[in-house]
Amino acid sequence: MTGWFLALLGGVLIGLAATLLLWSIGRIAGISGIVNGIGDAVRGDRAWRVAFLLGMMGAGALTLQFVAAPPPRAQTGATALLLVAGFLVGFGTRMGNGCTSGHGVCGLGRLSWRSLAAVLTFMGSGMATVYVMRHLPAWPA
Repeated sequence: MTGWFLALLGGVLIGLAATLLLWSIGRIAGISGIVNGIGDAVRGDRAWRVAFLLGMMGAGALTLQFVAAPPPRAQTGATALLLVAGFLVGFGTRMGNGCTSGHGVCGLGRLSWRSLAAVLTFMGSGMATVYVMRHLPAWPA
């Protein structure tokens, strides 16, 4: 199968999973909200969150068993920098009331204006960052 087909299939499966979760138990498939809710969840609300996350990890592990050449594991930055970046992503997720999956997949699918604003903001920020990092001259030393 070609790469574009697998990407399309993956997108369809993500959309179906988000729709199924919303239709079946009325929950949004935003990963940050699911993870954050594990610690805060009331007794009956924790099981579906854990099952969802285990299903995601299990699907990834199962998929790697069928890929001819799995992508190499590479760390492209200093560990401290990656930890700071991860913290900032988590902080931004809390500040923006959701992550890219929650706003981009679920929020836009529900025609949420707040999610549209969030998606435009993080996509614009990402594009600006790529432009600055790849196309502007390096800072003087």
